[in-house]
Amino acid sequence: MATPIITQNPSLPTAPKEEEALEDDRLCSGISSFSLLEKEQPQSSSSSDSLSSLGSPCRIERVWAHWKKLGAPKLIVAPMVDNSELPFRMLCRKYGAEAAYTPMLHSRIFSENGKYRTQEFTTCKEDRPLFVQFCANNPDTLLEAAQMVGPHCDYVDINLGCPQRIARRGNYGAFLMDNLPLIKSLVEKLAQNLQVPVSCKIRIFPNLEDTITYARMLEDAGCALLAVHGRTRDEKDGTKFRADWTAIKAVKEALRIPVLANGNIRHMDDVRSCLEETGVDGVLSAESLLENPALFAGFRTAEWIEGEEESNRDGGLDQGDLLVEYLKLCEKYPVPWRMIRVHVHRMLGDWFRIHPDVREDFNKQTKLTFEFLYDMVNRLRGLGTRIPLYVKSSDAGVLGDKVAPQAVQDS
Repeated sequence: MATPIITQNPSLPTAPKEEEALEDDRLCSGISSFSLLEKEQPQSSSSSDSLSSLGSPCRIERVWAHWKKLGAPKLIVAPMVDNSELPFRMLCRKYGAEAAYTPMLHSRIFSENGKYRTQEFTTCKEDRPLFVQFCANNPDTLLEAAQMVGPHCDYVDINLGCPQRIARRGNYGAFLMDNLPLIKSLVEKLAQNLQVPVSCKIRIFPNLEDTITYARMLEDAGCALLAVHGRTRDEKDGTKFRADWTAIKAVKEALRIPVLANGNIRHMDDVRSCLEETGVDGVLSAESLLENPALFAGFRTAEWIEGEEESNRDGGLDQGDLLVEYLKLCEKYPVPWRMIRVHVHRMLGDWFRIHPDVREDFNKQTKLTFEFLYDMVNRLRGLGTRIPLYVKSSDAGVLGDKVAPQAVQDS
């Protein structure tokens, strides 16, 4: 049974037609579950039992004990606004993901608006380990929101890395890097008052020493896990700017807490290289997972086998298969249609380029239905479209049996 929570994210672009926006904001089916958040009392504000209690002499040991209790996950779905929702997280988990972040949630709206809590965040018992991410610039507001989700996650995460203009206007994300005392107060507020540990996701400064100082400040404030996106605030386009793994390695070597790497993870070769070169405890993938949710199971798209065709084979899976699985999960765990619309475009992007007429028909739909989407996939197959995902023999068993492609297909 899914657990709803909601927040209308102000960073979403406005649709050109009001009626279309309203249709896309509808849930894809009625919610059949109830919100645990509305029924449970907030966590106690006492810091005596907090895992990340600043006064605990064994804080670092307890931080690692918590991480290991979760299985020390290495393959993690990054937070993506409107994209890392429950059905997508569950699809990625089926194909090798060992932990996942929610989309970024706005702490003020989350704490004030019950509809936002119910619609924008849902979870279920299989959706663990789970990071629930908030943007915030007020410690008390952040704590109020965090207390609501504490019983339903393994970390409450603070978004300190969003580089978009909406974050500048709202004074959150990477733009808090100009106000380190405020960031410190946000982390301390959660670390001293939550029973679930606080994590942070950051971008790097242009200067490495500034980045190290920043990371150490977060650890000292009570951060129990740090995810580092190896690009600066100004390096928004991941296709133009490579993530700096050297900076991530330096952060890992400077801290005592678990560190995760974000950036340049497109297939399992990148996973291997990143773990080896940085020494981090896990990796996050975002954009590449949207196109290929089976990335962590060793599958890769055709663009990543060029020049290595002989060492790759058809994995017996394609993005049409993944989309159908995703849609079935959406029927089980309802989400707004706007989220589904984005995933359709990302998973079928290559297919739509071959058949733009099918894409145009899809874009004309102001009111989507599952029947239409299933028929659209069948229509593409009827046109002879199939773009396989490939597997590389060296990907099987990279990090254990759970990422072996054949094991996933046979499950």
